[in-house]
Amino acid sequence: MKEWLDAYDDRDWQSATEGTVRYALLGLGWWTIDLALPAIEESDLGEVTTFVSSSTEKAERLAAENGVDHGISYEEFHDGEAADAYDAIYIGTPNAYHLEYAETAAELDKAILCEKPMESTVERAREMVEICEDADAPLMIAYRMQTDPAVRRARELIRDGFLGDPVSVYGNNSQPLLEMNSNKDQWRLNPDLSGYGTSVMDLGIYSINTTRFLLDREPTAVQSQMSSHADGFGDVPDERSGALLALEDGVKMVTTDSQNAHEDTQLKLTGTEGQIELRPAFHGKATLHLSRGDISATIEHDAFDAQREMREEFDYFADRILTDADISPDGRHGLQDMRIIRAIHEAAESGDVVEL
Repeated sequence: MKEWLDAYDDRDWQSATEGTVRYALLGLGWWTIDLALPAIEESDLGEVTTFVSSSTEKAERLAAENGVDHGISYEEFHDGEAADAYDAIYIGTPNAYHLEYAETAAELDKAILCEKPMESTVERAREMVEICEDADAPLMIAYRMQTDPAVRRARELIRDGFLGDPVSVYGNNSQPLLEMNSNKDQWRLNPDLSGYGTSVMDLGIYSINTTRFLLDREPTAVQSQMSSHADGFGDVPDERSGALLALEDGVKMVTTDSQNAHEDTQLKLTGTEGQIELRPAFHGKATLHLSRGDISATIEHDAFDAQREMREEFDYFADRILTDADISPDGRHGLQDMRIIRAIHEAAESGDVVEL
């Protein structure tokens, strides 16, 4: 156990020791400016050369404020402006715009790091995968939990048999969205931009995808219920959502999510021999709680924070590009999450079990 605890900073995926991937960042909201940009600046293998936003004026202003060489509009991006200045794009726009930017990047022979969920519907996500595969354009979906050191160490423990046989999973992800952003017309509450809804698309995806990564097991069927109550949530069906998923090998998973609740993130995996819990799990600094027999431990580490997650994510992506290595999570991995999310919504609407 001590040897495992001493290994938090190891990058078991890294092959590249030199080289730089130059990024164009699309969608200059707070997540991109406050988290993605600093993460790339602190990374070993990347730099930001281009900002892309709704207008040239906004892009140029933010580029000047942040020491970035180029600022262009989305229209100019589609026209190939400044294409020689970057090697890859990061898409941080509302979900329903991801496809069009990925398509242009593929045409420009650029690599693509696309935020999750990868699009607003299964059909649009599938189209993105097919476009990128046809163009041989590298596509990675930005599941930062998969490069989080806490999650990667938990995965090692599970593979080493710490849990015994996995039995059950409980995940919760909730936040008070309108306290964070009081605008009731924001895109996360607009199904034309967000997709199937708000809570499962934006929050539940963390529990679902992290579980898939940790256990190497896929959901096979789902039951769910969801409802909306508060002012501002009238256009989306899932202010509150709860789902029961059957995973391969008989593992059962419960996931609950809400965009209108006290902030809480946790993921608990229980097996025949032990238990691993991430709490908090998804919105920043992670803590691991381990139990096996009559031994338990709580593990905190400086590496378990959102900025480190993002830095690791960008360096992993750059490493894959620089070494021409296989990417995981790729577009087909992200497409599977879209199928699962659609099934959760279909099960809630029909009241039936939906097979996957």
